[in-house]
Amino acid sequence: MPSFDIVSKVDVQALDNAVNVTSRELANRFDFRGSHLLIELDKKTFQLKLETEDDMKMGQLLDVLVNRAHKQGIAPEAFDMSKEGSQSGKIWRKEVKVRNGLAQEEAKKIVKLIKDGGLKVQASIHEDLVRVTGKKIDDLQAVIQQCRGANIGVPLQYVNMRD
Repeated sequence: MPSFDIVSKVDVQALDNAVNVTSRELANRFDFRGSHLLIELDKKTFQLKLETEDDMKMGQLLDVLVNRAHKQGIAPEAFDMSKEGSQSGKIWRKEVKVRNGLAQEEAKKIVKLIKDGGLKVQASIHEDLVRVTGKKIDDLQAVIQQCRGANIGVPLQYVNMRD
């Protein structure tokens, strides 16, 4: 029986490349020259620690980071910017979490979306992925199109297509 998996994964190497390119680009920019700038990536927890001198530079840093990550193949929705930055003396700090894996409530939204679609497929949650099985590959491709059209809030990848 044909099946595929819906996952939300971020490639660590691509994220590391985006961070390195961002730090190099901002170090060469005129408006950042001589100012405090720190971008650290914790590869185990997928956490970015950002530091700049003021709020305006923090916004520019985030814009460049998301742009460079998008060019590396990481969707902008992968960055959780909901946590506000804080100021400590002259330094603005912000922690940005990178979403890696499907949370339980996001997986439930995907399963509900698939079941509401009315196609003859079964969707089941396995830890941090959703497995979709059906009798026809055309139905599975319709599910992929349906998920791409929906705004779930996390970047989705479709892997492990089996016949």
